[in-house]
Amino acid sequence: MAPKKARDLEKSYPLAKFAAKLRRLADALETGSAFTIQIAGERIRVPRGAIVNVEHELSGSEEEIEFQIKWKS
Repeated sequence: MAPKKARDLEKSYPLAKFAAKLRRLADALETGSAFTIQIAGERIRVPRGAIVNVEHELSGSEEEIEFQIKWKS
């Protein structure tokens, strides 16, 4: 299998679709299952046991919360 190329995908979703994705993720986390998500046309499989964290950033007058999921490929 060829190594994966570096990438940085970002996609905005309508609130209802974003909430549905979060619900599916929460269900997968609670059951210890893998999770598959499509971001900007790319299908990504998050394996069970991935590390989940929440990050808050403050820069000037702008704030950001990121929900991060990390794993080794």
